[in-house]
Amino acid sequence: MHIPEGYLSPQTWGPAYAVMVPIWAIAGRKLRGSLSSRRVPLLAIGAAFSFVIMMFNIPIPGGSTGHATGAALIAILLGPWAAVLAVSVVLVVQALLFGDGGITAIGANCFNMAVVMPFVSYAVYRLVSVRAAARAPRRVFAAALAGYVGLNAAALTTAVMFGIQPAIAHGPDGRPLYSPYPLAIAVPAMAAGHLLVFGFVEAAITGVAVAYLARTEPDLFAAPAPAIGGARS
Repeated sequence: MHIPEGYLSPQTWGPAYAVMVPIWAIAGRKLRGSLSSRRVPLLAIGAAFSFVIMMFNIPIPGGSTGHATGAALIAILLGPWAAVLAVSVVLVVQALLFGDGGITAIGANCFNMAVVMPFVSYAVYRLVSVRAAARAPRRVFAAALAGYVGLNAAALTTAVMFGIQPAIAHGPDGRPLYSPYPLAIAVPAMAAGHLLVFGFVEAAITGVAVAYLARTEPDLFAAPAPAIGGARS
């Protein structure tokens, strides 16, 4: 799902950075006053886990890649604002040190994988798991569903970014200057791989991790993770 260099026009990656800067600031402010010392190591482990699984990239048509992210798991355990920072750090490191995702596309990649996915996943998880016991099968199902839906939501916003390029950035002759595929091609290409393959991978990873942690560390689920609009220790 990483967007490489040269696939987004300045009309897209510029606003993406402009949107992400205040989001990063808000996330940092929320975590400074809310993340308990006990959960700080968990945040670091979540970021490391996300980094590892995102390195397993499989190219898909249209110039992007398909992979799991771990963003849903971090959002479930620590809240979506923690996932914003953890996944953003991973994406910046991957772009700067490993060339995985373009430098100009960091803002766009962070918006898709560190904002859209965590918040959608967290909302799905909270909706489906409401009042479920820590070890209840419904909580595991909610986590798996959250991973699946969240990843596909991020894939959709990525596809839209690709698909609008021919319309907003083209030469005098109409030739696309960046991603050449319109929405009619970009959306199905991204949706197919994530709906049929990568979404299930994310669902399995998230569900298995939550099942294991619910069995070994049930107190992690004794109280809800920090909510979208606020946070709790």
